[in-house]
Parts: sequence; structure tokens; C-alpha cells
Amino acid sequence: MNIETGVSLGAYFALMLGIGLYAWRKSTSNVSEFMLGGRQLSPAVAALSAGASDMSGWILMGLPGAVYLSGLSAAWIGVGLMAGALANYLLVAPRLRVYTEVADDAITIPEFLEKRFGDTSRRLRIVASLVIVIFFTLYTSAGLVSGGKLFEASFGYDYRVGLVLTAAVVLAYTLFGGFLAVSLTDFVQGCIMFVALVLAPVVTLIDIGGWGQAQSLLAAARPEAMSWVSGVTVLGVISSLAWGLGYFGQPHIIVRFMAVRSVRDIPTMRNIGMSWMLVTLVGAVMTGLCGLAYVSHAGLTLKDPETIFILLSQTLFHPYIAGFLLAAILAAIMSTISSQLLVSSSSLTEDVYKTFVRRGAGQKELVLVGRLATLAVAVVAILLALDRSSSILSLVGNAWAGFGAAFGPVILLSLHWRRLTRDGAFAGILAGAATVLVWLYAPFTIGGQAPTAVIYEIVPGFIVSLIAAVAVSRMGKPPEAVEAGFEAMLAAR
Repeated sequence: MNIETGVSLGAYFALMLGIGLYAWRKSTSNVSEFMLGGRQLSPAVAALSAGASDMSGWILMGLPGAVYLSGLSAAWIGVGLMAGALANYLLVAPRLRVYTEVADDAITIPEFLEKRFGDTSRRLRIVASLVIVIFFTLYTSAGLVSGGKLFEASFGYDYRVGLVLTAAVVLAYTLFGGFLAVSLTDFVQGCIMFVALVLAPVVTLIDIGGWGQAQSLLAAARPEAMSWVSGVTVLGVISSLAWGLGYFGQPHIIVRFMAVRSVRDIPTMRNIGMSWMLVTLVGAVMTGLCGLAYVSHAGLTLKDPETIFILLSQTLFHPYIAGFLLAAILAAIMSTISSQLLVSSSSLTEDVYKTFVRRGAGQKELVLVGRLATLAVAVVAILLALDRSSSILSLVGNAWAGFGAAFGPVILLSLHWRRLTRDGAFAGILAGAATVLVWLYAPFTIGGQAPTAVIYEIVPGFIVSLIAAVAVSRMGKPPEAVEAGFEAMLAAR
């Protein structure tokens, strides 16, 4: 790594730590501030925080790599994500922002579900929190592996040094600044990702001589690159579009809806968030296409398609700018890791410690426990990530489906259907998670193919969860107090 690139990365790390210090001094005096920023996020910060924590390194490496390899037929997933994110803003955001306050100021998803259904047995909260902590610990570990490999591939650092460096910076600002630090750093990281995904394809096009020349190069290198349907089946398109279903059940995304200042800010948040998402997704797709044209034009060989953004940043830009672009990849990785750490910490603090260990714990004690929980999750994730070939990495591609199927139907029904019962919610969570796991690991085939090769596991998982939640709810009726809470939510909108 040359000095100029190192200076850019050093400046980025210093900025992240500075934001963490600012947030620590500003507002981490009680658990609501530490876990939800006191519900005072501006629409812009909330929108970019949701977007940056959502996309992770996938937007800068995964999607450009898929488009580089398969052309526009790999971009259907972006269409599904746009539709799902918009539906999330319309169907979940306004009601969740209001309902979590009506439900005795619930600050975690498991706590909201417990209070929404008046669950005195605590089993709904226990199951939901276990799903969150286990999957997010594994998810965080995979993010740290990505950071380690980025430092190894781009800068020549030892894998473990890169892993620990990534973890140390994320942990520092998350540990001390809490949700406000995570959201503010996500905002900055979202801005960096936005600029990077505009800059990379535009400069690449200029270098190769414009879009007309790029099309000629693409036609020569891979004639099917500009086709939306080449090599894909109807079920394949459905599977890609179905990624949008996952949004309704992602705790690290929907928690931003709970933290925005007011329900009146959500339309502004939606407009900012969807605009950001449209530009970054188009930029990622164009990076893959323009990258393929550039590699063909320059006569280069690219072993790993997912490194096309790294290749462009290192060959077309001044080292200072290259450092900025590589910082964008780190920003994408770190924004997701920090959100996952905080959601896991929130669940351990509010849903385990406060509920089962010390019900009368004070605010300072809960903030301390929250920080210790953040550290504990990070340490476990680091230990798991030390084995770069760990089998847990295979779970990462399925975590979106697991969360989406387990929580998505239950969240939607809890906000829009007064007849959903506690037992119905419990059945929906278990059925959705179990269906995804069966689809992934059960020893059976469909037409001679593995189930996951036929259709994305979130499709059967979401459907089964929805059916289970409705069917079980139909067998009983929620208490009057639960229906009264639903009416209070409707009135407060």
C-alpha cells in the first residue's frame, strides 16, 4: 500500500472514531439514547443509515461482480430490492414508528412483539431475541472476514491483522457512541458509497471512450451482457425479485424507522432513502458492465469478478482517490457490522439482562451492560472469523432469507391485522425459520435439483410463515387490551 492510499484510509478511520467520540459526549446517558439515539434521528441520517447498513459490501463487490459475470440478467435482484425497500417504507415505517411508542416505548423488535401481544409468558421475546443474537453474531463474523480479506487482497496485510483492524475501529465507535454513533457513521459511509458508485463507472466510461464504445466492447466480450433474460428462468427471476420480501423482517433496517424523530419525517426519509438506493444500485450495475468493457479494452485478466471495483479504483485513479474508493468498500462493510453489533447488543441488554437478570436495573447500568454486550458479541465474532474457511460463512447468504421469513410476515401482520394473536406470531416466527432451514439442509430434491437451485428459500419460508400466523390466529382471539393497543396505534398516526 502506497503512502497516498494509506493517508486516505487513515483519514477515513480517524473520521469514524471522531464521530464515535462526538456521539459519546452528546447522548449515551440512558438506554433509549444508547440503543435508539433517543428517537431523534433526522430523516436524512435515518435514511442513509438504513441504506448503508442494508447494502454492506455486496453493493460494491457482490453486485458488480455478478453483473460482470452474467450481465444485466444478474440485475433483477436490484429491482426486487427497490420494490421491497419502497414497500417497507410504505407498509412498515409509519406504523412501526408509532406502535413502538404506543407499546410502552419498546426499543427492540422482541420487546415490541412482547408488548404488542401482551405476552406474559415471555416466550415470544425469548425466541425472537435468540434468532437475532445467533444469526447476527454469525453475520457479523462474516463481515469481519470480508474486512480481513479486503486488507489482504488490496494492501498486502496479513488476513488477521486486517480483520482485527476492521473490528477495532467498528467496535470503538459502536462501543462508546451507541446508536447515534452508528447512525452518524452510517450517514457518512452512505455518502462515501454514493460518490464512489457514481465516480467509478463515469471515469471508466470516459477512459474507454464513452457508452457507445463500451457497448461495442461488451458485444465483443460477452454478447449476452446487455440482455435482461439471457440464461435466466421464470423461477430465477422470481427468486431474484423475492429478495425484496426480506426487508420486512430485517431488525437492523427497520430499527431505523423506530429511531426517526417523528412519523411526519418518514415521507422525507423515504424520498431520500429511495433516491440514494436507486443511484447506488444503478451505479453498482454500471460498475459491473463498464468494468467488463474496461477489462476487455485493456486486455486484462480478472480472476475474481467481485474484485472489479477494486481493480478499477487501483488502475484508473490517483492513489489518494483510490484510497477513498477503497474506503467506500470498508464503509459498506463496517456500516453493516456496526448495525448488527448494536442490534445484538440491544437484544442481549433489553430482552435478556433487563428481562431475566435484573428487572430493576437503572439506566447507567443498562448502558454499561449494553457496551459489555457489544464487546462480547464482537469478541465471539472475531474468534469465529479467525478461521477464514469456517462453515458459518455459508449461512451469510441465507441470513437475509432467515430473518425475512421469520419476522417479515409477523411484523406486517402485527401492524396491519388486529386479529393476529400471540400464538399466531409465535407460530409464524417458528414456521418461517424452520422452512428456510429445511429448504437449505433437508436431504431431498425437486426435479433432481437441490431446493435452493429451484427457488430462493425466502419464497417458501415467507409463504409458510404467513399461513401459519393467520391459521393459528384464527383459532383464538387477542385480548381486549391488545385490540385497544392496535386502536391506539391507528389513532396516533
